This record gives sequence, structure tokens and C-alpha cells, in this order.
Amino acid sequence: MTVKELVWDIDGTLLDTTAVVPAAFVRAVRALGGPDLDPSDIVDAYWRGTPEVILEHLVGRPLTEAETDVYYRELEDVEVAPYPEVPDTFSALQAQGRARAVFTGASTRAAGMLLKAAGLPVDVLIGGDQVAYAKPAPDGIFLAAKKLGIEPKDAAYIGDSPLDLRAAKSAGSFSAAAAWGHQYNQAEPADVVLTSAARALDLLSTRDA
Repeated sequence: MTVKELVWDIDGTLLDTTAVVPAAFVRAVRALGGPDLDPSDIVDAYWRGTPEVILEHLVGRPLTEAETDVYYRELEDVEVAPYPEVPDTFSALQAQGRARAVFTGASTRAAGMLLKAAGLPVDVLIGGDQVAYAKPAPDGIFLAAKKLGIEPKDAAYIGDSPLDLRAAKSAGSFSAAAAWGHQYNQAEPADVVLTSAARALDLLSTRDA
């Protein structure tokens, strides 16, 4: 196995957004005249793709750009934190001269807002709005690998949900399950199950390998 770079999911992997993202959707749907929803309804819709797609589904009608902005306004001042060991792991990657790379199904705009709120800088950020097909399609990992200047087989994709792991396998990348995430399912096959973010550093090849 040769892993040259790590690519990370955000929600449930880098950041603990278990409460804040569903809550923002619930408030936005209510403000747009949609039904009252539980947070679980939001999580069940994550597979659909970007916030814009999810919001239209939840509200039950097409939305204008101004209407989808309601979700982003709800997201503006949220408090969100990285999972334990994530900041130190990112510092270690930077010290090694490796990229802090992210691919998320959320939009680039939403991802940037959450990462900024958490104080977690990244070098490569790919949102679901930058690819044609959402996870478990491999498009986002292919684009990440291209931006990193590596082949997809030389990347490890780290995520908590089954869709993350299936996307990694579809791309021919190394699949690493983030067992601390809220969508982790031990029944979903993965090349490795990580118990903490720092363990991901063990996947990386040495520079002279």
C-alpha cells in the first residue's frame, strides 16, 4: 500500500456537526414554509447532495437562490468544533509538507463557513457543487487527486458514512472509516477502521518509499 495524501470528509469526520447542521436545516425549512422536521429527517437526506438539493427536497418545491440563502444565513454564526486530534493531525500534515485536503458532499460555500467557524484551515477544498455526481460516485475523489497531483490509488479517503467508503472504493482509493463519526456503520466494509484522526498519519508512506 502506498498512500501519498489524505483526503477527508468534513461532517462527522473533521468537524462535529451532528447538531448544528441539522438544526440549521430545520430552521430554514420552517422559515420557507415547509414542514416541521426532526434532525433525523435531515441526516436521512444527506445522500441527496448539496444543501440546495437537500433543501428543495425537504421544502417540497423548487427554490430561488434567495430562498436557498436562508439556509446559509442559519449557518452563519453556528459554533462548531473539530473532533479531538484533528487540529494536531492537520498541523502534522502541514509539517510533513502534505496537503490538508477535503472533499465533502456539502457545497463549497457551506464547507468553507463550517471550517472557518471551527478554525480549521485547509489547502484543497472540494464541495459537492464542484462535481457532477454525488457520493458514492468517485468524482470528488478524482478531482481531489488531480488537484493534489497524484493518482486516485495513491490517496486515502477518510469518512464516517457508508457513502464515503463506497466512494473511495469506486475511485480505487484506500478507504478509511472514521469510527468516531455519527454515521459510522461497522457493517460497511473499509480497508481500515480508524479510532482517531491521528491514526490516519500511520497510513502515509515515507518520502523515500
